[in-house]
Amino acid sequence: MAPQPTRGTFKFDKYYLVMEELRASGEPVTEHAPDPCPREWLEAVHDPEYVDEVFRAEVPRDKERRIGFPVTTRIRDRVRHTNGGTWLAAKLAQTHGYAANSAAGSHHALSNTGAGYCVFNDLAVASNRLITEGDASRILIVDLDVHQGDGTASLTAGREDIFTLSLHAEKNFPVRKARSTLDVGLPDGLDDEGYMAVLDKHLPHILADFQPDLVLYQAGVDPHENDRLGRLSLSDAGMMTRDRYVVQAARARGLPIASALGGGYGDDQREVAARHARSMLEMARTNSSFPIPPA
Repeated sequence: MAPQPTRGTFKFDKYYLVMEELRASGEPVTEHAPDPCPREWLEAVHDPEYVDEVFRAEVPRDKERRIGFPVTTRIRDRVRHTNGGTWLAAKLAQTHGYAANSAAGSHHALSNTGAGYCVFNDLAVASNRLITEGDASRILIVDLDVHQGDGTASLTAGREDIFTLSLHAEKNFPVRKARSTLDVGLPDGLDDEGYMAVLDKHLPHILADFQPDLVLYQAGVDPHENDRLGRLSLSDAGMMTRDRYVVQAARARGLPIASALGGGYGDDQREVAARHARSMLEMARTNSSFPIPPA
């Protein structure tokens, strides 16, 4: 786990607190340690010059400012593991139906720079590698973070084998939006009922029309009503309903689904971590009611 940088505003303690919440839950949790993401996997999606800057821990200050923290050797090693974790979660989901990466969901990272607390885009990197290796042929990325998945949209633009769906607060970061396969900008203050009506309007049709064989889910908890950076108003119950719905929609079609942590912000990091842990546990419980995918 990377230590708190001396510069920057991001609070890294959220990640180990999520694991503490999961371990203290009493639920059966199996932990897997991912290998670091190989350099060539990253260079297949990101500009090799930018990858080299990160690997040398010599990212220019203007890019570090866009990211939100300095890219040290420890940060480099951390993001390589979190990117490997999303790929591993997808592979485990193909065996178990559902698996989660307890970090990552770095959906703002672009080709030649990071942004918005994201260094490399694990969703795009994992999708590209899974398709390249023949482990999937069509991947749906469901991004329900409160912020638009602009990096993921940009890095997968024009691909017919990757569909990006982003439901996000329209007036939130980033100011300049990218173009996902389908973007749905939501009004400030949208509540549980309104949110689920929008999700139910779009997700079933996308699954039926696009016919993916794998779903990657950006399961940010920043749509929560008490999130410091969110502009939506989902309750605890609404967040659980959202996560159950997404997993049920995928698993009812026999599709494996892997989630990445995504955003969640607040002054009380333990409270934010608890939201993330509840999200993952609810998705795992929902998955348990479905048969495992065929080998």
